[in-house]
Amino acid sequence: MSDCLFCRIVAGEIPATLVRESERTMAFRDIAPQAPTHVLVVPKDHYPDVAALSAQPALLAELVEQAHQVAADEGLGERGYRLVFNTGADAGQTVFHAHAHVLGGRALGHLA
Repeated sequence: MSDCLFCRIVAGEIPATLVRESERTMAFRDIAPQAPTHVLVVPKDHYPDVAALSAQPALLAELVEQAHQVAADEGLGERGYRLVFNTGADAGQTVFHAHAHVLGGRALGHLA
């Protein structure tokens, strides 16, 4: 999708700090980090949200595995990390391309 920010990053049209890449996924640093480590993991193909991505269970599993590998590479495995999927505007999704946030590097507190 030509107007999708993450599709343009995947296509190389917009620069990003790449952390990890597989044939079907890409992980890059968030430009407005909410924690010392804040990496986004996206499928290279466009899915508007994780609900749409759930129709592709193997790709969703690969995305989660890549998120885990990012956390391990960033040294978050022992202390822990948060994996977040925001789905829809009311949940805080601002880019409508499925993506996981890998957050860590400090105590993140409890969610309500």
